[in-house]
Amino acid sequence: MMIVRSLIFAAALLAAGTASSLAQTRDDVVAAPVLRASVNVASDVVRIGDVVDNAGTAAQIAIYRAPDLGTTGSLATAQVLSVLRAHQVIGVDTRDLKAISVTRLARTLDAGDIERQVARALERRSGLGDAANLSLTFDRDVQTLQLDASNSGALQPVSARYDQRSGRFDVSLEIANDVTSAPTKLRFTGIAIETVEAAVLARGIERNEVIKSSDVVIERRPKAEVGNDVAGRDGAVGMQARRQLRAGQALRVADLAKPDLVTRDQNVTLIYESSGLYLTIRGKALEGGSEGDVVNVLNLQSKRTVSGVVVGRGQVSVAIAAPRLASADASTTTGANETAAPVSVAANVTAPGPRKAE
Repeated sequence: MMIVRSLIFAAALLAAGTASSLAQTRDDVVAAPVLRASVNVASDVVRIGDVVDNAGTAAQIAIYRAPDLGTTGSLATAQVLSVLRAHQVIGVDTRDLKAISVTRLARTLDAGDIERQVARALERRSGLGDAANLSLTFDRDVQTLQLDASNSGALQPVSARYDQRSGRFDVSLEIANDVTSAPTKLRFTGIAIETVEAAVLARGIERNEVIKSSDVVIERRPKAEVGNDVAGRDGAVGMQARRQLRAGQALRVADLAKPDLVTRDQNVTLIYESSGLYLTIRGKALEGGSEGDVVNVLNLQSKRTVSGVVVGRGQVSVAIAAPRLASADASTTTGANETAAPVSVAANVTAPGPRKAE
């Protein structure tokens, strides 16, 4: 009986030892390395761990230079396996891949965004106006930039200088870096000019000619060229040129005037208007004028010169003085040297007869 119990105990120990050995073997088995079909890298080198899953201790070994920032390259599988074997990485599962692609991650800074940031850095500096009105000419053409992906911070101005006399600027921008403490710095120089939107003549205009919509185009011109009284489209169309103007000239308010609605020696209509009265008479303008101007006109009927206000094309309004009425005051007596004028009253009045005695 004792022998049987000993055999059972030994068998149990053997089974337990076998199970423990199997478990330990499973833990010690390393998963086979597997080749990746596509790879994204943020640094300037490609490591074994980038191209192979389960690379183990060889994962940090650099094996290739990364493509240029923001570009993608291709590696033949046979070439990759040869390099891996040189570093004792064998038994790689290629999953029947013929090649793998490698993309270098990057941060793209658009040229337009850079120019707008420089303009904002110069905004309202040393007499300049809004950034939207600044025209920038860079010493070197601004190109779209590809930066390392670690440059994840905002593009910020750190210094901006502007010389009002020469128009030259010097602006430095920087971007915070995730990897190093030192930010990436960018510097741009050139010339900044403030511009304004102006109405520009598409053709030459003669003196006193009225400007039409087709005569005007809108362009941005340097503010120093047109001054502060630049005219816009709405302020130019329908106005009359004070002098001869050339094609391509930016219009100023001083170049324009309200169009003459009445010209000298023109036959016009004189309008006499008052309360309950509207009378028109032919006249002849002795001078020209625009709406609201006071001009002298010869009344062709009375041959008298009158002054009136230009109210329309070929129309002059003449004011009529209202008659002054004498005010009657019962408490006022007529002076010795004054004679009260008789007042005539037309009315149906019946005179009272003699009263009868009661």
